[in-house]
Amino acid sequence: MGSLETAFADSSPNFLKIFDSVKPDMLIYDYNQSWAADIALSNNIPAVQFLLSSAIFSSLTRHMLYCDSSVTYPNPISIHKYFTEKMKARLKSSPADANYIDRARGASKKSRVILLRTFREIEGKYVDYISNLSQKKTIPVGSLVQEFLQETGDDCTETIQFLDKKDESSVVFVSFGSEYFLTKEEIQEVAYGLELSKLNFIWVIRFPFGENTKLEEALPIGFLDRVGDRGLVVEGWAPQARILRHSSTGGFISHCGWSSIMESMMFGVPVIAMPMHIDQPLNTVVVKEVGVGQEVERDEDGRFKREEIAKVIRNVVIEKSGETVRRKAKEMREMIREKGEKEIDEVVGELVNLCKEKKDKVTSSTM
Repeated sequence: MGSLETAFADSSPNFLKIFDSVKPDMLIYDYNQSWAADIALSNNIPAVQFLLSSAIFSSLTRHMLYCDSSVTYPNPISIHKYFTEKMKARLKSSPADANYIDRARGASKKSRVILLRTFREIEGKYVDYISNLSQKKTIPVGSLVQEFLQETGDDCTETIQFLDKKDESSVVFVSFGSEYFLTKEEIQEVAYGLELSKLNFIWVIRFPFGENTKLEEALPIGFLDRVGDRGLVVEGWAPQARILRHSSTGGFISHCGWSSIMESMMFGVPVIAMPMHIDQPLNTVVVKEVGVGQEVERDEDGRFKREEIAKVIRNVVIEKSGETVRRKAKEMREMIREKGEKEIDEVVGELVNLCKEKKDKVTSSTM
């Protein structure tokens, strides 16, 4: 992340040239790019911060930046000790320096309002805490997931044809995002978990760039033969949104990246949560709080076990014990559809007002 921040900061001269040529009415920036906000403000242009992570993650990180260690975070959160230990180790190996903290604080202070990719119905208390900490109006913008998807080319034909042949809500979609690669042990446990579940599945597996791993060698011996026609393993990429939208999809084994959670809610697919790192354990807390998924619990050593994976898959997709989760996932989909563009309309109204304020100031100063 440090290299990325340096690259962004080094691009500021070129950004300034673009800024001067375009002459925008407003700048929307993400994360902690306070240098971009500085350029906007120096040109009397309003700057607005847009946070793409969940409100729970953003509120907790801001709590750590803004508050003394004696101040308790107001929303109790329970996550596996595996994640708390990882966070402690990460902070110990690369503690945040004073400059980073100042930049992160400054990025929010320079924003007129803060935009968040979420819904008040699912993260209202976290949205409010961000607003309280930053003393800024904080506005949810919704999922930003496109409901009606354009047909794509042949690169997704295999997965859609597989789904077309299956019963409604009978297929589990498995994907851990584009930035996390399962270990050999995790691949084995997920594979056996899917096999033990006896349900249909589409599993997307990715290997690190430059690693010459063959799919058949990564999977348990005989796995593909044993699962037969009820399983499809895809290497590299699959059309996630189209798969989640398909009527045959009945569950989503997910690392709980925020974009994936937004898509699962948009299409009413219950989540089998297997968080791996960073914001994902906190996103899983939201999934469980709103009742649209269940978590595959790690053992005492922080490992996933095939029996637990299979149990949660079956609970969420077909067992009577998962009826509430399935119902709430569908209710979430209906809530999002009923809201339509309400969040976007509010955001547009707020941004238009900020632009008007800027123009009014310019007009009054020239009179």
